[in-house]
Amino acid sequence: MQIPLDITFRHELASPALEARIRRLAARLERFSRHIVRCEVVVDQAQRHQQGNAFDIRIEITAPSAHISIQHASPHHLSHQDPYVALRDAFAAARRKLQDYERQLRGHVKQHHGLPHGWVSELDTQGGFGRIETDDGRMIFFHRNSVVGKAFEQLTSGNEVTFAEECGIHGPQASTVHVL
Repeated sequence: MQIPLDITFRHELASPALEARIRRLAARLERFSRHIVRCEVVVDQAQRHQQGNAFDIRIEITAPSAHISIQHASPHHLSHQDPYVALRDAFAAARRKLQDYERQLRGHVKQHHGLPHGWVSELDTQGGFGRIETDDGRMIFFHRNSVVGKAFEQLTSGNEVTFAEECGIHGPQASTVHVL
């Protein structure tokens, strides 16, 4: 592993095999992010005097614009009585958080903007459909079943609406139309 790795064992749990496993798992994290500056792993076992206690794994990862912290203690999860299983699950959680971090850096995180806005420009009450004119001048088809919160028959030309747009058979259409 190229990045600094600190491994701490509490309550005399240290073993060369366990430390080697931690080093291999930490090295794999570099596949998911090349921005890792530092990694710290703490292995502990709560209430060591009783038999069958789960291992508590804490992983702290430092990156240029983030601090990723994994606290993985599952006292009720019987498989976490095995330190290797507890390590596997903690590093899997760290991997998922690193992947989220990388997606944010690349800008691949879905942005939630408000619903598109427009006005009812045409209505065909006999046919049960209409068209919405958007702020940018596009025309969006909608069906009577798309109207939410108000009866289709109560709509009038000029009603202000928000809508969810999708691609229909004949072009853009609104899957839901909310009257403002």
